[in-house]
Amino acid sequence: MSLLKKIQQTAQQVAEAISSAIQFEAEIVDEEMTIIAGTGKYKERINTKEEGGEIEAGYLYGRVIRHNCSYIVENARQDPSYDPSFLTGQTEEWGEVCTPIHHNGHVIGVIGLIAFNETQHRSLIANKVSLLNFLQRMSELLSSKIAELEALENWKKTTHQLEVLIESIHEGILAIDEKGRITTCNHTAEQLIQMKKEDLIGTSLESVWPNTPMLEVLTSGKGYLEQEENYERDGHVMHMIVTARPIEMFNRVVGVVASFRRMSDMRRLAYSLTSEPKDLYLSEIRGKSRALMVVKKQAEQVARGYSNILITGESGTGKGMLAAAIHSASNRRNGPFIIVNCGAIPEALLESELFGYVGGAFTGAKKEGKAGKFELADGGTIFLDEIGDLPLHLQVKLLHVLQSKQVERVGGNKLIPVDIRLISATNKNLEEMVQNKEFREDLYFRLNVIPIHMPPLRDRREDIPVLMDYFLIKYRELYKCDLLDFTPEVKELFLRYPWPGNIRELENAIEYVINMETSSYVTMQSVPPRMLHTAASHQSEMKRSADEPLKDQLREYERNILRDMISRYGNTLEAKRMIAEKLQIGFSTLYKKLDAYQLHDAGQS
Repeated sequence: MSLLKKIQQTAQQVAEAISSAIQFEAEIVDEEMTIIAGTGKYKERINTKEEGGEIEAGYLYGRVIRHNCSYIVENARQDPSYDPSFLTGQTEEWGEVCTPIHHNGHVIGVIGLIAFNETQHRSLIANKVSLLNFLQRMSELLSSKIAELEALENWKKTTHQLEVLIESIHEGILAIDEKGRITTCNHTAEQLIQMKKEDLIGTSLESVWPNTPMLEVLTSGKGYLEQEENYERDGHVMHMIVTARPIEMFNRVVGVVASFRRMSDMRRLAYSLTSEPKDLYLSEIRGKSRALMVVKKQAEQVARGYSNILITGESGTGKGMLAAAIHSASNRRNGPFIIVNCGAIPEALLESELFGYVGGAFTGAKKEGKAGKFELADGGTIFLDEIGDLPLHLQVKLLHVLQSKQVERVGGNKLIPVDIRLISATNKNLEEMVQNKEFREDLYFRLNVIPIHMPPLRDRREDIPVLMDYFLIKYRELYKCDLLDFTPEVKELFLRYPWPGNIRELENAIEYVINMETSSYVTMQSVPPRMLHTAASHQSEMKRSADEPLKDQLREYERNILRDMISRYGNTLEAKRMIAEKLQIGFSTLYKKLDAYQLHDAGQS
């Protein structure tokens, strides 16, 4: 579409105004020779072609466009280069003054004044110079209208681009004028503030965010970067990280623009940028034993919920892996998975690590403060390993977090809401610790909503060959060695070994043999010495036992079974009922045997 076509209505108004003012007919054509506007007979021909549309034919308007010149035709009826109508003798015009219309240095059309009778013709001849000047002013008027239209279109385009840009930003955007009224916001801001855009625009920021530092920027002219701010409106708590900058014009602050996002989103981003991926799935927990299958099925079922989970089991059984797999199978999989080993962090630092601190809370504290692990886990899962090592005074604070879903930083007085799921793990007997006043009973029941027990490796020996093959492949690729398999003697040894360190000890043993073995197969010569020593002691014990009467051997075997069950399930009344059920003996029978073998306190040793 030609530029003049875009302002066709304005061009027609100009043509009619000219004709009415100076009593000449007016015509306006574009660079494609299309009649855009006109009066008299030209009005009837609007949107048709002038001079047949042939710019190169050499007629008047074609010459104006090609040569960028103004022309005065004093006798049109005797000028063969005036118009194609000369050839047929049908020229109605007496004379004409015309001039090019320019825009940005290019000819975009022609405007002409035409005489159709003798009176108009005499006036045209007499006033041709002033009429040409007048036409040039009209040409400039049309050009300025086009410039205005382009400026308006560019403004609309730029405004739309800015709107799209603002809407594409994942942070909330707010702008206020010099009176503190909201003038701009994006969809993210609507979601974070929980107000519709039409309700926000024109509203005082003070009514939305009372006492916000953004209003101080209006008077001070000094912005700020990533400042932590807390607001509450109609019960909706907003914990934000805000950046605000002044808008200045003519050395005067005329507004403020701010970007902001939820603190929890910032923590999640920081976690994802600074932490290795923790994705682990239940299918990646190796093993085929029935005991493990029961645990995995239970974990898959409870992963869909929100309840706290307590994983128990000996050290090295894979409690941390199970916790990570439960997180990956949950609807919180896209949130952070924060791991805290309560036994590995010094007690003096554990509180600030878990709950964070405000600036200046203690000597050495960062002036901007620090978010704790619970805040970092917002929207995800926090895994408290070795929960039995948590000091009593922190157990009280943990209980408060679980009950209120709010965290109070060390040295602070503001409650920060957190949306977390807690998974804890321990190799200790928490029930026994509760009885000994070493662990809070109310916290224990909060943690133990869903108990899961990870069985020791000695109770799932079917998994040993699977794990052996898995770790052999892992370390064979890591150390670029050519070990093919284990000899039958080594496989038998691994199956008979009690594995007090469970899977962790098995993995270490495989890594050891990878480093020590020089042949293509793992032989007894490269097995860790402790395993060989244990195997030799076991054989010696078996030999000694074989010399004892059968009755004594059976008593010792029974005693070891009962001791192992007490160690595994605990010494509480409920645990003993479970043991009796698993051994398929009466509860009173179990008590008699425990009395006979003096095992009532076995789990406490």
